[in-house]
Amino acid sequence: MALACLLTGSAHAAPGLLIGVADDTLKWSDKPTAQRALGYTRDLGIRAVRVTVPWQPGQTRLSVLDRQPVDRMILATWGGGLRVVLAVYGKAGDAPQTSQERSDYCSFVASLLHRYPGVSDVVIWNEPNSSRFWRPQFTPDGTSLAPAAYEALLARCWDVLHAVRPTVNVIAASAPRGNDNPAASSNVSHSPVNFYLKLGEAYRSSGRRSPIFDTVGHNPYPVTNAERPWIRHPTTPTIAEGDYEKLMAVLREAFDGTGQPLPGEGKVSIWYMEQGFQTTIPADKASLYRGTESISQTLPPFFTRVAAGLTTGPAPDQATQLSDALQIAYCQPAVGAFFNFELMDEPVLGGWQSGLLWADMTPKPSYEPFKEAVRRVAAGKVDCALYAKLSAESSPDIGFTAPARKRMTSGAVQ
Repeated sequence: MALACLLTGSAHAAPGLLIGVADDTLKWSDKPTAQRALGYTRDLGIRAVRVTVPWQPGQTRLSVLDRQPVDRMILATWGGGLRVVLAVYGKAGDAPQTSQERSDYCSFVASLLHRYPGVSDVVIWNEPNSSRFWRPQFTPDGTSLAPAAYEALLARCWDVLHAVRPTVNVIAASAPRGNDNPAASSNVSHSPVNFYLKLGEAYRSSGRRSPIFDTVGHNPYPVTNAERPWIRHPTTPTIAEGDYEKLMAVLREAFDGTGQPLPGEGKVSIWYMEQGFQTTIPADKASLYRGTESISQTLPPFFTRVAAGLTTGPAPDQATQLSDALQIAYCQPAVGAFFNFELMDEPVLGGWQSGLLWADMTPKPSYEPFKEAVRRVAAGKVDCALYAKLSAESSPDIGFTAPARKRMTSGAVQ
């Protein structure tokens, strides 16, 4: 019943849910292409774009080569009302591990705030609970390492960046899944449940009284491309979009009673930094793409024999998945932003084809349904009671009880 109470009645995200895209197109586009992309964002009602900025050990400011594409992107958005969010990270093996590396990295991010005074939102690294983006995750003897290292990075950057700009939004990052297994054959990682719990342990052990983040930036991808976004995973440490209650409970356990405010307290909130559903490629667009598709469960952009707005049964198409995911985010009280990954498809099939535009920048059939969902969110015309019902029916509402936590963390290393 707890989740149903959270998602019904007047309980919903704060007015003005920030809707954005995570896409680097504006960094690499010429002026006409950039203007075309911006036209689509305005038409869709998108108000923010998250772009990546690369970092290398020893860097304390943007190199000349890296400066040019970021400058291009900032100039493209100038005067367009598009909020720019910078996600700063490097190769997994270059994740800051020492005091000097943390100082260099945070100085680098601070230099971005100096160079781009209109930017106030920065994501500290990307999915640090995954070895794809942060290594090592564990010490050679299997002891957890990444959460404490990331806590030290967040703490350093929070202090440095707030000294530069008190209103800066320091965004922590996390992936939706992890195996908690230092001996895994692939993807050695921390689950988000254990990652946040150990992040809290490191924070408490440090004796720190100031916050380490202003926003929780989570990537709530479902377990499969076709899994409905309201599905909960009560007995595993996965945190997908339907696991909002679990995420809140984990954060409470990690930080309650400390100097780190929780989402919903003050200006702290949860931002879904990446959510997306990959589509099949029709024959008339196949020449735009190359390579081999990396997943087996791609969806049609829009299944014309299914009524728009369908919210029951298996996932019929990208339009329904994405529209539902956006509206669910609106219904979750502490969620302040939702970013689709991406605006435009990547032409390499081994990448992501989850955009609202084909690789030639023409709209997919999912474009208009998503635009309509954005309008419903803006008008507050979302049936949160229905989504609460669907979520409750997807799995038992066991909450984050001690037995449930034991099952979720039973394979975790110390």
